[in-house]
Amino acid sequence: MAAPSSKATREYVALVVDANATSRSILAAQLRAYGISRVTQCNRIHDARNRLEHMTFDYVLCEQSFSDGDNAGQTLLDDLRRAKLLPFSTVFFMVTGEASYASVAEAAESALDGYLLKPFAPSALFERLRLARKRKEHLSAIFEAIEADDFELAAGLCVERFVHRGPYWLYAARIGTELLLRLGRHEQAKKMFEAVIAARALPWAKLGVARAQIEGGQNLQAAATLQGLIEEDASFADAYDVLGRAQIEQGQFEAALETYRLAVSLTPDSLVRVQKLGLMSYYLGERAAARSALSRAVQLGIDSKLFDFQSLVLFAFSCFDEGDTKGLDRCRADFGRALERHSDSLRIKRFARVTAALQSIAQRKFSDAVDAVRDMARDITQPDFDFEAACNLVALIATLATTSIALDEAESWVQKIGMRYAHTRALAQLLGSACGSHTGFAEQLRACLPVINQLAEQAVAQSLKGGAAESVEMLLGHAESSRNTKLLELAQQVLTRHGPQIENATRLQSRIDTLRPQCGTAQPRALLGGEGERAPGGLSLRARAPAAAPATAPAPNPAATGAATG
Repeated sequence: MAAPSSKATREYVALVVDANATSRSILAAQLRAYGISRVTQCNRIHDARNRLEHMTFDYVLCEQSFSDGDNAGQTLLDDLRRAKLLPFSTVFFMVTGEASYASVAEAAESALDGYLLKPFAPSALFERLRLARKRKEHLSAIFEAIEADDFELAAGLCVERFVHRGPYWLYAARIGTELLLRLGRHEQAKKMFEAVIAARALPWAKLGVARAQIEGGQNLQAAATLQGLIEEDASFADAYDVLGRAQIEQGQFEAALETYRLAVSLTPDSLVRVQKLGLMSYYLGERAAARSALSRAVQLGIDSKLFDFQSLVLFAFSCFDEGDTKGLDRCRADFGRALERHSDSLRIKRFARVTAALQSIAQRKFSDAVDAVRDMARDITQPDFDFEAACNLVALIATLATTSIALDEAESWVQKIGMRYAHTRALAQLLGSACGSHTGFAEQLRACLPVINQLAEQAVAQSLKGGAAESVEMLLGHAESSRNTKLLELAQQVLTRHGPQIENATRLQSRIDTLRPQCGTAQPRALLGGEGERAPGGLSLRARAPAAAPATAPAPNPAATGAATG
């Protein structure tokens, strides 16, 4: 693809993913005829994923169906978007012989630039590539703002284009809603999604409404929205992802597990979905199903950027439960390699410590295991000791107690964790589930939620009686001892509402501001695995400013003018 201006010519890069060698070679030749000098070819989804994780391509042409899994191309696209590995500036076409309405509609509504239906002539390919690049050009100001992390500007540009129905307004609306969600403007995002639905009833917009409802704490409404969407299209895998999240937030874990099973049945090669299924199965005590899914996740992509190492932690627990010492040794070795690549990651360091302690128990090196658990327990009140770390530590404490040694301090550690993370029924249930067969610890953890709720109710009652200052003092005292952010935020709400009537409001606000970073920077959520992934149904906000497209494509090479065959 030739550069149109007098400036230095930029070399464009393309990737062709197709298991059929003939079809792959024809596509590569056609891209070269279009002017793209560097064309990389892959015959497997796994190889393509690795390429896309480490390189940025201007164009990607990917076959939809592979012999090792239906719709493997769509699974690849979903995983890349979820992990923010595919910039908006990349033109991504799915190549398929399936001209069904569902496939074409999905392409128009997803992060795709479109479907290429085989057979097609080179001239048709060139025109599709030109139009796709033209869209990137029209939206370049938005991409550049995203690249500069100026999400306010990018969102404003998207909203303006949507309101005035400028070129590619629908695509801009999709980007804009993602930006508004990222900026925490959930209600505005929901209204924009609803405006898109009113203009053109698209599944991704309906899914966006549900996502905005979840972010705004409206889980019941989100579930209803999603159930309706699934009734319309039972094959919409992203809808199951979001529904599973809504169900977990409500503490409906059995329903969430079934939802993840359905999502995996639709996309069996989706690394992210297989991991979710494994994690949910583990916490619900279905250890055989968990071991199967987690083992498959490790096989699918432990070296992938899409892999969440929490899956490896639970796989290590699964190996321990099964007495698979060799499997546990491999997990320990895998974490050793992970630490070489992510030496600064506190999260992976914690995972490695948990796995090492499990290995010590398996090898009957109980003094080493006890020392490790005591060392980890010192972090319970630290700001960076998050809910995930809490689940892993209570699982380790429970394992130690049920297999070897019941430490005197164990109950106090469990109580501290329970009081810190007793926010919602879902969080309390997940913590209890992490204890496995140790019902005593599980009950102790779940019993913390009524205690926290009672403390909150007493404080609110005190404020209603006119004792707002005493209410804030009460809540702050409990928050300081428990590090519970639910109590801290309630103290903030009472102070904000009754501040003018409280004499020492400034001093109380100072205490809140001092305590907030000690409790952690974010409210705990009942999420499985890492939180850095793309929200299901959403788009990545990774972008690279797109280069200009050629005004006209170079003359086709006669050697590449045959129609693509598959």
